Amino acid sequence: MQGGIEWLVDGHGCAPARLRDRTAVTALLDAIVTVMGLRVVQAAVHAFPGEGGITAMYLLAESHLTIHTFPETGTATLNAYCCIPRTPAPWRELLGAHLGATEVRTTEHLRGGG
Repeated sequence: MQGGIEWLVDGHGCAPARLRDRTAVTALLDAIVTVMGLRVVQAAVHAFPGEGGITAMYLLAESHLTIHTFPETGTATLNAYCCIPRTPAPWRELLGAHLGATEVRTTEHLRGGG
């Protein structure tokens, strides 16, 4: 395969406190890494001050995994890109367990082609 597979995942109805919690957000990313059999090369996590959310990126040997959280709307947006075929993570279950998401929307895109 040239290119890869990209998943866009939106979690709605999340618990605002969890969307501000660095530990909860990184636990979600760590669970995705484990379930999908990915390898983290480097991680960057930024917690915005006050009532702000979290932005995090895991640079993967297989590409990348990112999340942006929005406590003010109870929303988390994730992007997972893998250049090696993978079975997708159980997005609904993981976002529900870690962030309290009540609704999860996922789209999968084949990238690159050829």
